[in-house]
Formats: sequence, structure tokens, C-alpha cells
Amino acid sequence: MKSPAKPKASSTKVQKAKKTEKKSNTAVYLNGNLMGFHPDGSSIAARMREKRRTNELNYETNIFHNSRTNELFINTDRGRVRKPYVVVEEGKSRLTPEILEKVRSGALSWEHLVKMGVIEYLDAEEEENSLIALNEEDITPDHTHFEVLPSTIFGVTASVLPYPEHNSAPRITMACSMAKQSLGLYAVNFNHRFDTRSYIMYYPQEPLVSTDLYKTLQLKKKAAGQNFVVAITAYEGYNMGDGTVVSRSAIDRGLGRAMMLKTYETEERLYPGGQKDKIEVPTPDVVGYRGEESYRFLDEDGIVYPESRVGGKDVIVGKTSPPRFLEEISVFGVVEEKKRESSLSLKSGEKGIIDSVMVTEAPSGNRLVKIKVRSPKIPEVGDKFASRHGQKGVIGLMLKQEDMPFTSDGISPDLILNPHAIPSRMTAGHLLETLGGKAAAVGGMLRDGTPFSGDTEDDYAELLKKNGFDEHGEEWLYDGITGKKIKVKLFIGPVYYQRLHHLVSNKMHVRSRGPVQMLTLQPTEGRAREGGLRFGEMERDCLIGYGASMVVRERLLEESDKTIQLVCNNCGMFAYHDYVKNKDVCPLCGTEDISPIEMSYAFKLLLGEIRSLFVFPRIVLRDKA
Repeated sequence: MKSPAKPKASSTKVQKAKKTEKKSNTAVYLNGNLMGFHPDGSSIAARMREKRRTNELNYETNIFHNSRTNELFINTDRGRVRKPYVVVEEGKSRLTPEILEKVRSGALSWEHLVKMGVIEYLDAEEEENSLIALNEEDITPDHTHFEVLPSTIFGVTASVLPYPEHNSAPRITMACSMAKQSLGLYAVNFNHRFDTRSYIMYYPQEPLVSTDLYKTLQLKKKAAGQNFVVAITAYEGYNMGDGTVVSRSAIDRGLGRAMMLKTYETEERLYPGGQKDKIEVPTPDVVGYRGEESYRFLDEDGIVYPESRVGGKDVIVGKTSPPRFLEEISVFGVVEEKKRESSLSLKSGEKGIIDSVMVTEAPSGNRLVKIKVRSPKIPEVGDKFASRHGQKGVIGLMLKQEDMPFTSDGISPDLILNPHAIPSRMTAGHLLETLGGKAAAVGGMLRDGTPFSGDTEDDYAELLKKNGFDEHGEEWLYDGITGKKIKVKLFIGPVYYQRLHHLVSNKMHVRSRGPVQMLTLQPTEGRAREGGLRFGEMERDCLIGYGASMVVRERLLEESDKTIQLVCNNCGMFAYHDYVKNKDVCPLCGTEDISPIEMSYAFKLLLGEIRSLFVFPRIVLRDKA
């Protein structure tokens, strides 16, 4: 029995395009490759979209018609960022109440909506052909789509922030970056982890004003901030700029308190010839022995014991290494191998408590020791805090609670924010969150700050008024020092603040003397190397402008890289001292007419580099006036 004949597939006649047709017709590209030309690009784009909505074309296909350049782009390749939208046809949404009811009952899923053409994924190019409304109420006959959820126009981080639509774009960007720098509970197994550096906040709280995405991601389980009572007013100049005044009493009760966990590690390495490092308590005969005081916290095995309080340059793992070069044979014909000190110690300025010790093996099979040091980080002047609206600031003053302003109910703020930080930065979301936090505290219910759909200012005003508070969030406060009533009402309420990992205790650095670089003889750079602070060109120009010549000399010469060099009076070449003959000699002309000259070592180095270019600079000397 013969099988029934298969129906013929519909075909489109393709002709070779002439030059004139190439100019007038629409060029069609598939994944960036020119496939041919079509007389009507807009109609083929519309037909392809219709086929995609009826599930005849794969839903991952995107079509973009550029009418300006008369080109049609069809994209099916990987790597495109695509976003779902609800389809609008002739000014009406395809997501009808009947379909919504089926979704609620579970009869239809998201995949069904995509296959039915109710939901459509657009890439960046096809969005250029679309007019997208924010809400269904905003739809006009010209619109092609509307947002599934208005807050999805923001990224994940921005959607966690309350009221971002009320802030300027740069502040949202700042708030997103600072949310990643906040201290909180990054992992519940932090006690068993040996991360290079991590921070744990002691008492993280759930924000009083959050968003739908915050709840969906269950971020309250890994909260990274606390609800501060914030008053907006200037205070004696201590919160000028981005400074803030913080209550010392609140800090004593645990506000913003955190700890830093830092891991140090060392390994018993193998060397050619079978030599290897050894973890032990170094003995006085070891080259580079640091003295008994440095090894006082080490156990018999050379490893520090837990809960020891260690400080700057204390050794936490004693280690000796073989010498870098083979030693000479001694008088008795035996090679004396002197060990080298290579212990692991804290850097200068660091301190903490030994939290835990892990002895394990490295991937190479060598013995590996990891030491986790715990440092309590109590907020202090210079530490950085930020709200979720890009309002960052450092502590400029810490006041006891009795000296802080207080309300008639006895509430004193935890933080005083400068009012000049609000208008120019246009962070109205910060003010709305203050109202929302106050309404949440008064009403006993968390508030919603989801972008475009959260609680409104009117909701908060009504709730505050109902509970006997000012509808605008303002209150009369009294000066904590004089007891007098402040002449104007102050805006006060709870705001969720984050403590950032920019801690002054990790950055503060001062030096009076210390190591210098071998090449330039100038002080080293950076806190880790006990370096100096660079006195740059602008600082130098400032002193020159003041005419402070002796200060310039002190900074750039005396306290930097001053050196005394021997210079030949005859030829201007650098001379040297011959220790065998005990006399100064010029290597160029051989004369002994030589003078010691004070100069910057960087200048001497520059002359040497110029000589390497076959240019011979001479130093011409004359007697001091």
C-alpha cells in the first residue's frame, strides 16, 4: 500500500537582484550575513512578527527594520540580552482579564503566555522598533508593548533600593555600587571559611522600607545594614560637606558594630636539591632571628595558639628556609648550612585576635598553614556610612546621647545628616524612605518602596496624622547641651544605613622615619610598606607660591633623598673614594681636586640615565657666596 503523498512546502521565488533593485529594496541580514533583498522591508518584518506570535517562528527570533538605512536584521544567534514585554495590538493589551484569571488558577503558565504571543521577548535592536508603555493605563494606539512589571526597567541591585525612581541616575549608580561594599552577613558558615578578607556585622536588621524584589530574594536573611534614626540639620560645622554626627551611646549599644576576618597563610615549599622550608620556632643561630619577643605567641610546633592577642610584626607562624646560595666548606671540611628566617607575621599597624588555625596540604602536597585573625571594628571618626540613595558620608563627630538633640518624646537621633546633601543631589527617595520608616515604626507594619508601585507620600502622611505625628515627618527638637527648643522643626525618622568597608583603621597611616627604595633612596610608597606620603608637584607649587623656600628644601631634599656626592672640580664628573689608597679620585681625568656636594639622589640618578644616552652632562661648581 502506497503512503499518502506529502504536501509540497510553500516556496518563495528568489531572483538575482539588479544594481537598481539593490538601491531601492531592503537589504535582509540573518545574524549579520547579507541574505538578499526584498521590495518591502516593513511588511516582511510585520509578517515575521505575526508568525512568531502564532508560534510558527521560534520565540527567540528577533526582527529589526531600520527604515533610515533601509535594512532588515533577523537575529537568532546566541549572546543577545532579551527582555519580556506584554504585547499590545491596536491600543489593547493581549493579556486580557480572562487570560489573567487562568494564570491565577494555574491553568496557564509563563511558557503558555509566550507561545500564545501574549508575552514577547525583545532584544536591544528590536526595541528600537517598539514603543513601550510603563503601565497598562498609559497605553495609546501607538504603543506596541508595555512592561510586565514597571520596576524591571532597573537592574537587580537597583530594584532592591527603595524609591529609585525619585532619585537622580548618578545617585542610583552610586547606591548600587555601595550596596556591594556594605558589611553584613555574607555567609552563614563564615566560622568555617578562610576567606582572604571578610566583614561580619554584629546586629544586621531588616529594613523598615523594602521592595518586592528584596522580599523575593529573601535578602533579610543576609541583611547588610541597620535602621538609624536620622535627623536632617546642620550641627556646629561637624557635619559639613559629607560629614555626619553620630551618637556615641548608640555605638556603645552596638550600632554599626562589625568585625573583620583576615586570613594569613604560609607553605613549606620544596627547593631544588631536596631542600625545603620547615615550620618551627626559629632559634638564635638562624640568620635574621627577630628576638625572643617576636615569637612569644608560638606553640612548640611553631604555630600561634588560638585566642592570642597579636599586634604589629608579631610572628604567627615560625618558619625557617634553606640558604639562597650554597655555603663555603668550613675549616673541618664540612658544609655549614645556616638556616634563613622566613616566618609569617602581621604587618605593622595590624592587630587582632587569633580566631582559628587550619593545618592542611596545598595542591602541590606541601604542608600549608592558614591563620584567621579576628579584629573588632567599632565605628569611629572617619568611618564611612551610606544610605540606599547614594548619600554617603563619614563620621565627623561622635556625641553622647545626652548632648544630642532630642524630641519631646525623648527620642534622640542616631545620626545627623547635613541638609545641604539633599537639594543638589535630588535624592527625594531618601526623604520618602524617612517618612516610610516613621510610618512603619508608628503603624507597626513594614512599608513597600517598590519602584513605581510602592506606598505613596499620601499613604504615609495619612498614617502619621492618624497617630498624632506631623504629616510631613517634622518635629520640634531640643538642644541636648542647652536644653532650649530649636527654633525650627526638624525632619526626623528612621532610614536604613549601611556601614561600608572603607574603615579608617584599615587606611590610617603616619610615618616619621622608615625604609627607603634601593634605586632612588626615596621613601617607599604605600601603607603596607611603611611608606611616606607623596609631596607632589601641586603641593610644591603651593609652598613656592607662599615663598616658603626652607620648607620646600626640607620636604624635597632634607627629608627625602639628600645625598653627598663627590664631584670633580676640573671636569664636572662624579668621583669616588678609593678606600685602598684612602683618597678621592676622578675616574675621568684622574685629578684629586674634588669637592663633596649636597644634592638629591634622584638628580644624581637622572644624570646617570642621561649619560646612558651618550649625552655627557657636567656639573659646574663655584664657591658659595
